[in-house]
Amino acid sequence: MASPTKKAKADATLSIAEAFAVSRAEKRAAFIPYITAGFPALDSTVPLLLALQRGGADIIELGMPFSDPMADGPTIQKSSYDALVNGVKLDHCFDYVAAARAQGLTVPVVLMGYTNPFLSYGEDRLAARAKLVGVEGFIVVDMPPDDAGAFATCLEAKGLAFVPLVAPTSADARMSTLAKLAKGYVYCVSLTGVTGSRSELPADLPVFLKRVRGSFGADFPIVVGFGLSTPAHVAHVHAMGADGAVVGSKVIEELRRHATLPEQEKGLEAYARHMRGGAAAS
Repeated sequence: MASPTKKAKADATLSIAEAFAVSRAEKRAAFIPYITAGFPALDSTVPLLLALQRGGADIIELGMPFSDPMADGPTIQKSSYDALVNGVKLDHCFDYVAAARAQGLTVPVVLMGYTNPFLSYGEDRLAARAKLVGVEGFIVVDMPPDDAGAFATCLEAKGLAFVPLVAPTSADARMSTLAKLAKGYVYCVSLTGVTGSRSELPADLPVFLKRVRGSFGADFPIVVGFGLSTPAHVAHVHAMGADGAVVGSKVIEELRRHATLPEQEKGLEAYARHMRGGAAAS
């Protein structure tokens, strides 16, 4: 895919803040699906981004494949491996977003990945390219808070969001440090362990979210991920006070159910609509 030569972001593109304003006005959780760039095939990502938008996604997390995705369970690990076999690089991720914007994608896209590929690309170059194509922010799974300041500052200079992750094991001091750097939203890992769809959410999740709210403030968007897979999960975390719900492994599983790209598009759009229904019902 050729690199874009001009700014691809459409004027109608929503910011992260605007996306949460819409979901809050509708009294529901923002639905935030995750897909792995270049999976199942190099040419599938742009159609799948558009399918998720048609299904009602409020924000989309686009995963940059990595050879050692330590926080990801087997479902996303395998999709990352398959994408790397397909030859996906970071430039593909930017090209996918640029192409999708040119075809009418307006929901915010956040790139999710690991430290080495992002820093190897060069922080200034990364932020400039992201701004050009219409990426709204970054989640860096394995970046320690003490190392995140320069990266977050570089993103902020381009109007991009640094979205931190916090877990039930995160100390209050760690969360306070991340709250000073965070833009867009904070990603709350619902449990200790790796990603993967589960039948039930942790019983202590409300206590954890209350701690996060105390560190990040009453109005800062918090979202929950890891383990969510059903509309009931989305409704449940919204009832606990979360502003959004991230679903990843179940989305990848849905893609694997279908053999062809048209079937994958149709299936993913239907699944997103099903999940968005749960968000609306909350």
